[in-house]
Order: sequence, then C-alpha cells, then structure tokens
Amino acid sequence: MTKMTTEPADSEAFPGPQQPLTWILTDGTVGMRIQCLGLAKAAGLTPIVKHIHPSRLLRALPALACLPGIPAAAGGDPLTAPWPDVVISCGRRTAGAALAIKRLSGGHAFLAHIQDPRLDPRRFDMLIVPEHDPARGPNVVTTLGALNPHDPAVLATAARQWEPEVAGLPRPLVGVMVGGSNKRYDFSADAVARFIGQLRAVSEAGASLLVAASRRTDQATRAALRDGLAGCPGIVWTGEGENPYLAFLALADALVVTSDSVNMASEACATGKPVHIATVEPEAGRLAAFHAQLRADGYTRPFEGRIESWSHPPLDETPRVGALLHRRLAERGLLAAS
Repeated sequence: MTKMTTEPADSEAFPGPQQPLTWILTDGTVGMRIQCLGLAKAAGLTPIVKHIHPSRLLRALPALACLPGIPAAAGGDPLTAPWPDVVISCGRRTAGAALAIKRLSGGHAFLAHIQDPRLDPRRFDMLIVPEHDPARGPNVVTTLGALNPHDPAVLATAARQWEPEVAGLPRPLVGVMVGGSNKRYDFSADAVARFIGQLRAVSEAGASLLVAASRRTDQATRAALRDGLAGCPGIVWTGEGENPYLAFLALADALVVTSDSVNMASEACATGKPVHIATVEPEAGRLAAFHAQLRADGYTRPFEGRIESWSHPPLDETPRVGALLHRRLAERGLLAAS
C-alpha cells in the first residue's frame, strides 16, 4: 500500500537547564544540523540553534575569522553578546563563524566542530572528524559513523503511531531508506530502475517493504518508486505528510540504505539490525572508503536483491563522542563531572 503523509521539523532543543550557554550554528543543511543536535544531546547540553547565512568570505577563507572586524555571519539569527560558553558547528561553511565567535568572546567559547574544515585542528577545542579524514591531534576525535540524536527512546516514540499500519503486513519488514543525487553521486533513471527491480525481488520472496524517500530524492525517483512498487506489500512514502523514516528504522527487521548518504547508513547501523547498502551508483573517494570500512567491520553487506540475516553491535558513536565532550567541558568547569 502507498501512504502519503508531511515531514516534522527536527527538534531544535532538549529539556533541561540551559547551562552552559550553548549555540549550534547551522546554515540550514539538515544532515549537519542533525549531527550537531546529536552531539549536544549526548553531552547533556541544551542548545540554542542559530540559523545563519555564512559570509562568502568566511566560507572561502574561514581562517580570516580570527582577524578583528570580520563579522561572524552575513545574516540570519543575531550573533551578539552574551557570548556562548559552547559552540557546536559542522562543516567548512560554518567553521569561520565559529572561529569568529571564539574571537568575539575573548577566547572564552569552547568550539566543538564536526567534520574536517581543512584548518589547523588547534584552532578548535574539539574537532570530530571521520576516520578517513587526515586531521589528527590531541584535540581530534575520529569517528566511523555520523552523529545523530536518534536514541532508542526517540525511535520507539516514532514507531508507536505506525505500528497499526504495519501490524498485518507479511514479515520480514524491510526498511528501505532512499537518498538522492548530489555533486558526487547521480541517481540515473536506469540505475533507479535496476534498484527497484531488486526491491521487487525482495518483495516476491515474501517480505514487506517500508520505503522512505528523503529530502534529496528527486520527483522522478519518487514516482518510479511509487509506480514500480505498486502492488508490493508495504508502505511507500514519497514526501507528503508525516515522515516515517525514524519509525521505519525502529519497526524494520532489516534495512536497505542507498549508499549516497553517510548519515543514513550511520543511523541504520546504529540500530544493530542487518543493513544492506544499495549501490545505486558506484561510490568514490571518502564515501567509498567509508562503505568499505562498514563492510570490513561487519556492519553492512551489499544489497543484491535479497535480504540476509546476521548480527552486529550497534554503531553507536554519538554516546561515545558526547561523553568525551561532557568530560572536556567538565575539565573547563562548564559542566559537572559525570
């Protein structure tokens, strides 16, 4: 069956006392904001999300943020005193803004930055980078998977309202998380058709498909999924109404994830369920290295039109990195030691 239902906004704050004063910097890139929210939550912080428009100057040359007179951003939410105790940012686009806030705060703000901004790591108090990035140093923390705020309680809550929808479906339930084209990865019509054929083979073997398109899934791919999987037991969600992505992660017995998204693969592996990576188009560079490491460590297997069963421990980087951040903030006197 096909269920059309809108996507809720991501949560931007978590309950608890707002000490220390924490800002998350985001330019609107959802995957990066999700990582910042996950780190803040795992560290026990209550963040204020600052939506900013990074200046072209600092996007190109973020190191210039250390010079007097350079504004932190070119627009968006105001970045003014009182300056934060902690800044969490992600990606090169917001790195310059974080460095500018450090300067404007008189060096007080603790900078926790996710992803390698290709700057001297010593400019940040904590730099969290993928294992296959080159940055290293005493303040550098490496991760295999991306961070996220989707702990088991969040997934269980998301699953609750979808449980009646899947109750009568044949098992196993196979969650299918579909991404889309980006500057290094193209969802061609032929590749999508091949992928849909593989999904139909899974359905014909007796499984039900819980398919969730993402923000990046183009309209042609959404239509191909809807039409190509018509008649297959399950749910095909193509972008209208409430997004079942988290619910499908929780409810599925096994998962299929397209290989374009590090975030989606990481979130799937964090469930501990069998994760099959669908190479809609061949990966290259750091994305290829990331998937090779997931396979080598036993988290994933290639998707070839069938579902396999195996077990692996959850890829749970978020609590580990959050605990490290909490400890470092406690050493600064900004949080109580746990």
